Amino acid sequence: MAETALQLGIVGAYMVVALAVGVVAYRLTDRTAEDYYLASRTLGTVVLLFTTFATLLSAFTFFGGPNLAYSAGPEWILVMGLMDGIIFAVLWYVLGYKQWLVGKRHGYVTLGEMLGDRFGSRPLRIVVAAVSLFWLFPYVMLQQKGAGQAIVGLTGGAVPFWVGAGGITLFMVLYVTLSGMRGVAWTDTLQGLFMLSLVWVALAWVLSAVGGAGEATAALGASNPEFLGLGGGLYTPQYIISTAVSIAFGVTMFPQINQRFFAAGSKKVLKRTFALWPILVVLLFVPAFMLGAWAAGLGVTVPEGGNVIPAILGEYTPPWFAALVIAGAMAAMMSSSDSMLLSGSSYLTRDLYRPLTGRDDESDERTDRRETLVARVGVVVFATLSFVASLYTPGTLVQIGDTAFSGFAQLTIPVALALYWRGTTQSGMFAGVVGSQLFYGLHVFPVVSALSGLVGADLALPAAYLGWTPGIVGILVGALLTVTVSLVTAPAATEDRTAYAVSGVESD
Repeated sequence: MAETALQLGIVGAYMVVALAVGVVAYRLTDRTAEDYYLASRTLGTVVLLFTTFATLLSAFTFFGGPNLAYSAGPEWILVMGLMDGIIFAVLWYVLGYKQWLVGKRHGYVTLGEMLGDRFGSRPLRIVVAAVSLFWLFPYVMLQQKGAGQAIVGLTGGAVPFWVGAGGITLFMVLYVTLSGMRGVAWTDTLQGLFMLSLVWVALAWVLSAVGGAGEATAALGASNPEFLGLGGGLYTPQYIISTAVSIAFGVTMFPQINQRFFAAGSKKVLKRTFALWPILVVLLFVPAFMLGAWAAGLGVTVPEGGNVIPAILGEYTPPWFAALVIAGAMAAMMSSSDSMLLSGSSYLTRDLYRPLTGRDDESDERTDRRETLVARVGVVVFATLSFVASLYTPGTLVQIGDTAFSGFAQLTIPVALALYWRGTTQSGMFAGVVGSQLFYGLHVFPVVSALSGLVGADLALPAAYLGWTPGIVGILVGALLTVTVSLVTAPAATEDRTAYAVSGVESD
């Protein structure tokens, strides 16, 4: 009992420190949308790098990734730690830099605002926001599910799943309504550094206990010799490429990541973060995923529905250190969750509430207060619904996360074409965005089975295309639809093809 109290005390103390940082940030935050959502576009290299890093340190990466390495082999490092890191870094610069220039010129806060202005279409703005919020829901749920599992594993089941999931839900609601982007970015930086340091200490501690990396690898080779070869089993070339591309493309369209493209302080900041990103990713994912793989060889038993990282730490490190690492993992999940809810609230108020209520062009104190209330209520409702869903939704963290990644990934090519090809038309954007979402959705949700029963015919769709995932095929479908429909349709009268011309924007 005393041990459980110590573990929960460490986790709780960390959450109190994070909340204190949010209070300080609240006192320094201007009461403007640009400052609340984007920290007045002033983030420097270190803060932008680590707020992006910590925002992505979710339950998917810290628990789901090691779990997959434990069950299928360490090639997950190649998918997430190398290929995904490099692809996202390139997209960060290619798309992020252009978004930063466009956002600086026009004052955009959300992706929907940027696209809606270029194509003169409120419906497009609403569709992009609705799609983004739809896929954000399972990813927020993933953090709550991961938090619940972490607390169960840390306390040996003494604290039930719903308490851990409910605790992080309450915390992130309080934090988001209080701190805004400035507080989120500050705590993200602390959380990223904290987690990066802890995972290397954990690696050193476990390896020291088992006799070093050589002994751990020899044990893995003896128990799972297939883990020491490249490829095989789950890791087909199609799976590796499909997953790496889908994750990188999906991350680029995550609301909480995409908005950070608008928040950079300068062009130099973007260039530095783009260059440093793959290094930072490898520094975290290699030790975390190798701990998962080595655990398989060391005979570590993972409880059903549990996670390998708490299990291996419980086996080889003292309880207080295991609690500290779980606190770091909880911090990673919180930094993802608070960023998601903050960005989601901006999409809700600016891209749904404003256009749908006809207040898109209003700007006064009463409107700001009303939107603030809508945003806060929306955060509470969204977080509560995802918490309830986390209690009943089956599936592993990797499955849930991969589904959301691929859903967001369908937006990337239409957005890239809009930014760089003036020939993109409003009709082409609608076709690319809606068409790819429908294609992917038919493979994810049980709609096809229901339709088959109604019409009495076999409408089953293939789960994969010669080994390629529906997510990657959907990306190609979106690209084809956007280009083809744009070529055969005329621009709408409301379009502004010069909206993304940025040659006169000061870049540094």
